[in-house]
Amino acid sequence: MAIARGAGTEIIRSIFLEDVNSTGRVLIYGVQHHIYTILNISVFAMTLNADRDYCKAYLTGYDSNAGTTAQIINVFNNDMSVGQTYVWNDKFSFNGHEPTDFTGPMDDATKQDAIADQGSSVAQKLTIAGEHASDTFDVTCTYIDQNNS
Repeated sequence: MAIARGAGTEIIRSIFLEDVNSTGRVLIYGVQHHIYTILNISVFAMTLNADRDYCKAYLTGYDSNAGTTAQIINVFNNDMSVGQTYVWNDKFSFNGHEPTDFTGPMDDATKQDAIADQGSSVAQKLTIAGEHASDTFDVTCTYIDQNNS
């Protein structure tokens, strides 16, 4: 049975990634007029170049303070040991696309509405990465995808 993905739907989704290293892998590619709520990111350290190499998650998106596109916004950066699991289960949401560009900072309701309206053609994305090319992490991510198109 196909999953309904039309306007007004809300779907719980998941992604599983093996052997994530410093190259990084996108967990979520934003779609315009979607809102993504992250429920959980679990990271297991398979191998590390050195003990305490980190795993990190970050958004590539709009900086509403400076009014700048495609900025790296860090979510977490966690030192790891081989065999350790790190669980991020603090909820947060992000929009699928950036707003129509404005001069920062976000200091009035018009700019706040622009963020919610997602009027640009620039997708935002959530990425997971390791510190070193020879690090390998297994990653799971569970999230809610709300389609408001």
